[in-house]
Amino acid sequence: MPLLVMKFGGTSVANLDRIRNAAAKVKREVERGYDVIVIVSAMSGKTNELVNWVEQTSPLYDAREYDAVVASGENVTAGLMALTLQEMDVPARSWQGWQVPILTTSAHAAARFKDIPRDNIDRKFAEGMKVAVVAGFQGVTDEGRITTLGRGGSDTTAVAFAAAFAAERCDIYTDVDGVYTTDPRICEKARRLDRISFEEMLELASLGAKVLQTRSVELAMRYKVKLRVLTSFEDTDETSGTLVCDEEDIMESKAVSGVAYSRDEAKMTLVTVEDRPGIAAAIFGPLAEAGVNVDMIVQNISEKDYGGRPTAVTDMTFSLPTNQVARAQKALEDARAAGAISYEDLVVDTAVAKVSVVGIGMRSHAGVAATMFKALAAEGINIKVITTSEIKISVLIDRKYMELAVQALHDAFELEKAA
Repeated sequence: MPLLVMKFGGTSVANLDRIRNAAAKVKREVERGYDVIVIVSAMSGKTNELVNWVEQTSPLYDAREYDAVVASGENVTAGLMALTLQEMDVPARSWQGWQVPILTTSAHAAARFKDIPRDNIDRKFAEGMKVAVVAGFQGVTDEGRITTLGRGGSDTTAVAFAAAFAAERCDIYTDVDGVYTTDPRICEKARRLDRISFEEMLELASLGAKVLQTRSVELAMRYKVKLRVLTSFEDTDETSGTLVCDEEDIMESKAVSGVAYSRDEAKMTLVTVEDRPGIAAAIFGPLAEAGVNVDMIVQNISEKDYGGRPTAVTDMTFSLPTNQVARAQKALEDARAAGAISYEDLVVDTAVAKVSVVGIGMRSHAGVAATMFKALAAEGINIKVITTSEIKISVLIDRKYMELAVQALHDAFELEKAA
């Protein structure tokens, strides 16, 4: 039988009525002749509740027990989904990570896949099972300990199963009806995209779009798994949602496909750092060891006169998540105290946001940067930091202008219009 993977997020299985609604969509695919692997998240809010219980019980918790507790939310959903399908006369069974088994590394709360053997599920399909309901977000180590994949890990589970079982497609059901040119809550002109390339989706996910987890898109791109993002709250057909696919499967691309934003950004500048070989490593090494996720980096080299002795110095500016500022400050202050680096001042701005334009069409369209900068200038928005790649341009701006910037860029590139 042809096989589909269908993934339902937390809002899609938030209560029994929504589980029944999701099960009806699964039954429809079975009636079309598919065997189906369903990947489920915990019911909406349950994972946060479980995490809070762990933190209240043991602030310095054992990561192995954290995973054992937090993974239980998906187990509940899987069992309820299987029972619901059975009530609809669909032969279904639930599978926890250790039963498949989903073999992972032992990095608790951030595990990665090692292997998904097909034998157990294939055997049940051969015996007449039509739907395997698998608990997402979790796996098991070689030693038999439960692991979890990090927040949003059920998306990654779904893509991994689609790759392992050579599924025809992987459908991701969520609370939105596809991938939009930008956040519709900010820009009412935002348009749903019929198709988007893996590369564009990866950039949008990493830049703040919440539709798909970044790791799931990376995995889909590596194994050429076609993803379809669609809503579980409406009737859908083969044309619904957004297909995430190879660039070759897209007939024509606009210069820019979407505008992404990240609200919780901060900017940190080390003022007057000695300009010498190895200084960047001396700065960013301690930050990496402290687990600080640095993004945009700008270095400005100048010269300072120390008593008639001109010396090359530099200001080093970088962006980071606001919740990592204190950790970054401590790491840099410790490095200075140890004599690894020196600087005159450490300036922190926690009121910035990152806005980005993304599009594979940038490879063949000139003037994207000029259009972006003119649009922001027309609205009186000052740019603090700029970074570029082959298919994206990102700027750091004052957070109070973020929504205005998104709307201005959406208009400037006419994203409300199809290619």
